[in-house]
Amino acid sequence: MSLSPALCSVHTHTTLCDGKNTPEEMAAAAFAAGVRYYGFSCHSHTPIPDDVGAVLSADMTVYRETVLRLREQYAGRMEILLGLEWDSQSDILPEGFDYWIGSVHYEKGTNGKYYAADWGAEQFAACRDELCGGDDLAVTELYYQEAARVAAMKPPILGHFDLIVKHNGNGALFDETAPRYRMAALEALHTADPLASLLEINTGGMSRGYRTTPYPALFLLQEWRKMGGRVILTADAHSADTVISGYGEAAELARVAGFASSAILTASGAAECPL
Repeated sequence: MSLSPALCSVHTHTTLCDGKNTPEEMAAAAFAAGVRYYGFSCHSHTPIPDDVGAVLSADMTVYRETVLRLREQYAGRMEILLGLEWDSQSDILPEGFDYWIGSVHYEKGTNGKYYAADWGAEQFAACRDELCGGDDLAVTELYYQEAARVAAMKPPILGHFDLIVKHNGNGALFDETAPRYRMAALEALHTADPLASLLEINTGGMSRGYRTTPYPALFLLQEWRKMGGRVILTADAHSADTVISGYGEAAELARVAGFASSAILTASGAAECPL
């Protein structure tokens, strides 16, 4: 079997966190779509009150047992990996998984409050005004401080690296071309180890109607290529109809950035395939 990016979908969510479909439905949809390397990556538990019901419970026994049962069910037809999307504010360690995705969803202020990076203008404004003295670019710098901390942990996959732009269409919240913004983003990227981590090209914001392009921005992908890094295409699927959504756009962005191939995750590790 020749390899292609669409054979692999390893950033996915189910009703065990904030997904719309059950693990069984997600696996069935992936298999029907031609995926042969499928990873469950539900959100790790955090102590954040707003996360209740949207992340795994602290006891992940049911999650693990469910994924391992489905692995047996699809044995010989589709490899199923036990993964985790680990949040920077999580109160558990990303241990005992086939892989994990290191992501930032929140900034925790010195005032003890959590500010969501991807909940829209109201949360952004609260962080800006309560924590950053009205400086919109300072919000992004805080975000990338968190991103740098996660990147330094060498996650197998770096998740939606510039998630802070999710609601920034037409520069509604801040200027993505500002030197301060780009410096913060690039400095965070430089903390990542290109030999240890794959940078995902994530289409989840597109399939859920927030964006028209994948994460991360072209300048970050171009820098990652210069660093010798590799990429992986992911759908960040929260529903059964999006397990490989937007892969065409993600592949084109990768090619524009100078990549000729991307990685897929298998039970034997990462393998390269042409874009």
